[in-house]
Amino acid sequence: MEFARWLEVASGTLLVLLTIYDVFKSVVLPRPAINKFVFVRQLFLASWRLWKWISERLNPVRREGWLATFGPVLAIIMFAVWALLFIIGYGLMIDGLREEMRPVPGDFWESIYFSAGTLVPLSYGDFVPEGVLARLATVAESATGVGVAALAITLLFSLYESFQRREELVVTLDALAGAPPSGLQMLETAAELDLRPKLASTFDEWRDWMAAVLESHLAYPILFYFRSSHDNEAWLNSFGAVMDAATLVISTIDGEAEGSARLTLTIGKHLVEDMSWFFGFTQSQDVGVDPSEFDEAYDRLKKSGYRCRPRDAAWEDFSRIRARYASALNQSAKRFAIIPAQWIGDRSYIPHQSGRGRVRRVGR
Repeated sequence: MEFARWLEVASGTLLVLLTIYDVFKSVVLPRPAINKFVFVRQLFLASWRLWKWISERLNPVRREGWLATFGPVLAIIMFAVWALLFIIGYGLMIDGLREEMRPVPGDFWESIYFSAGTLVPLSYGDFVPEGVLARLATVAESATGVGVAALAITLLFSLYESFQRREELVVTLDALAGAPPSGLQMLETAAELDLRPKLASTFDEWRDWMAAVLESHLAYPILFYFRSSHDNEAWLNSFGAVMDAATLVISTIDGEAEGSARLTLTIGKHLVEDMSWFFGFTQSQDVGVDPSEFDEAYDRLKKSGYRCRPRDAAWEDFSRIRARYASALNQSAKRFAIIPAQWIGDRSYIPHQSGRGRVRRVGR
């Protein structure tokens, strides 16, 4: 066999092995990997930029519906790209081994046709492998096609199961924290409905939720782009509201579920840190809340009947704790085009005092 044919076989084999490796890391391996989607990452990022660009030119009623299509559509495109890479890889192998086929493929495109028919599989028998290597390549591609189809079905079920589990608590938080959700509103409603003793159990439930999201979303990062299905709700805003409520409990309120709030903040900060690592967010100590906004929240908590710590000490602890997650939370909201909520999201219209006293704009 001439050198060019062996080069085709080698190139096709390398492409198939790299694609298998990428599928293994992205679908089979249940742990985060910073370089997932080796082949489709650029397509993934470019598609999201296009989706956001189009959404900015739609009216608000249609915008959320459009953005909500991104995750499911890209899940399908992801497998389509992998299938295309397999077809090209095995097509190169078959084209290099064309002398072992009967009839001999006339050109590269006929080899691609045979490869596509084998992967699906929908082969009509118009090409038959007769040589050992051609038969091995054909059997391997047929097995690959079956495996990819099985993985696609399994992953889609897994994605939707994780999505539904995530959304259950997001929907239930609506009654307590409002829509869009707010950590301050969560504490006010708990006081109004005499649910203050149940705050600890609420934090416990959300701690389990954060651990589940940490495992599922970092293993399958496309889940970050699956949007909540109800108006004025976003999983990221609900997460931020619970984090803010826990921060207020620890820094400002005396004697209300502080132990559960601390444990919840610990898991929540773990989730924020891993999101920052995966998406490459910049580190910042910005609190994201103006002192005047905190003063308003402080007064509302006292009015609701909470016993509060001295205002200055409360602000010092609040700003120290919230600075550990606020910047990454706002960067996440911007990346995923999340609707703004209290203290979360695009706050570029709000003048904000930095730690050194100069006015800056937050959330851009």
